[in-house]
Amino acid sequence: MAITADMLSVEIFADGADKKAILELASHPLVKGFTTNPTLMRQAGVTDYEGFAKDILSVITDRPISFEVFSDDFDEMYVQACKIATWAPNVFVKIPVTNTRGESAVPLVKSLADDRVQINVTAIFTEAQIEAVSDALREAPPCNLSVFAGRIADAGGDPLPVMQKALEIMRPFPQQKLIWASPREVYNVVQADMIGCHIITVTRDLITKLSSLGRDLTEFSLDTVKMFRRDAVSAGYSL
Repeated sequence: MAITADMLSVEIFADGADKKAILELASHPLVKGFTTNPTLMRQAGVTDYEGFAKDILSVITDRPISFEVFSDDFDEMYVQACKIATWAPNVFVKIPVTNTRGESAVPLVKSLADDRVQINVTAIFTEAQIEAVSDALREAPPCNLSVFAGRIADAGGDPLPVMQKALEIMRPFPQQKLIWASPREVYNVVQADMIGCHIITVTRDLITKLSSLGRDLTEFSLDTVKMFRRDAVSAGYSL
């Protein structure tokens, strides 16, 4: 039996920084949380980081939402993380797994966990990074490990073994949730669900496509043919 959107166990977190889209998705029944990052904020034209975050948090009060530090210095990251954490109880602070010099953020992650900051460690790609971060968060409050499965696939790798290994590593620590980050297609949602991944971040366009889950493929084929015909007629093509 084909899986449909209402059968999913994996939690859908909307990924983006467009205020209008976030507020619209807040009413979507499948959306259980939100994630942002500085790149998405810049693309959305956000200039006041804290003002934007607090504006969103005045509306999104009942689901987790992640905001990322942006310093490249670990001491300053710590200060930023502690400040971001005070904005609302549903905030998770995103910490990159390394700085731009490739230096591990694990000591910072451990320090913030000891201070009871809810953390989302981001840009994780390797099993070694998963092991180190999970170990640092063994006594942490609720926290997330964002493994960039989509970018692993972009590099020609199969992300499934990495994600399955991550779940195995994290299993002794129930407060740790695995995020399947950077999905490229709706099937990634199905894959994440099949392996028992806790969360998948999904862009607005992929959330829209979730309605296609479980569709009859013969019917889907016919609708596609009709779309091609409709667009050709609308364009006024002739030979």
